[in-house]
Amino acid sequence: MRKGQHRFVAGFLFFPVALYLIFVIWPYVQTFGYSLTDWKGQSQTFDFVGLDNYTALFEDDVFMGAIGHNILFLVFIPVITILLALFFAFMLNAGGRGRSGGVSGVAGSTYYRVVYFFPQVLSLAILAVLFGAVYRSDGGGMLNGVLIELGLVDENNPVEWLNEPDFVLWALIAVVVWHGVGFYLVLFSAAMQSIPRDVYEAALIDGAGRAQSFFRITLPLLWDSVQTAWVYLGIAAMDMFILVSTMTAGDYGGGPDHHSEVMSTVMMRNFLLYGRSGYACAMGVVMLLLTLIVSVVMLRATRRERIEF
Repeated sequence: MRKGQHRFVAGFLFFPVALYLIFVIWPYVQTFGYSLTDWKGQSQTFDFVGLDNYTALFEDDVFMGAIGHNILFLVFIPVITILLALFFAFMLNAGGRGRSGGVSGVAGSTYYRVVYFFPQVLSLAILAVLFGAVYRSDGGGMLNGVLIELGLVDENNPVEWLNEPDFVLWALIAVVVWHGVGFYLVLFSAAMQSIPRDVYEAALIDGAGRAQSFFRITLPLLWDSVQTAWVYLGIAAMDMFILVSTMTAGDYGGGPDHHSEVMSTVMMRNFLLYGRSGYACAMGVVMLLLTLIVSVVMLRATRRERIEF
């Protein structure tokens, strides 16, 4: 009977595992193999060059600069997004006081949930077009228009948000945060709704304020959800291809003068524009390894004992 059960389970697992190996694992293996060659992309012939492509990566100032930009995104995007999402989720679920003196969300919390989640329904392509209009440096840019009306920017010298080396990375971070806060607000709200109201009401009776309730009750009990959000946002910060390639200047983005370059844009430019496909495959392998390292480090760094209630 047990042997038959094993065959039954193996039969169900065979096709999903086979598809995963063929369409996920095998392309990774192929990419690593090509990264050890001088493959040009369209040519059927190539020569083995060993680790020369990887050696060249560490001498490539553009790629090393792109790694630095991804690290900047990795630091600020998860931190800002999670902090804002946690704050809004707490206010919408436990930041108000009911008529009977109990704990409830702020007035209009159901409406705010819909409003905050709205950016998440927009695709990244639409998001790039939308914020391209917001950041425009001519008279039609919304952000410059507001600043001109407030007298903070000269009408004849508007800020070029996506063409200023000092501003372009922060402009992109603002887009990602605006897009992601709503999703993680819903994620944290769903987790908060599993926390018994009695816990908050007991803390309220003991004289705890909103800040104490958040740091001593909400955050510890939501730590698993925070950990998940941190990993997902870290992976997103290691990519950033769509927004950078569509919103910034240059072939496949990265402008001005490589000041917004990320690893994925350098990789795609080398693969599609320069015909250095083997070199681009080496970049892809490095991206994979860095993403795996980031995921493991984040899981380890944020690991703590599970709190039961």
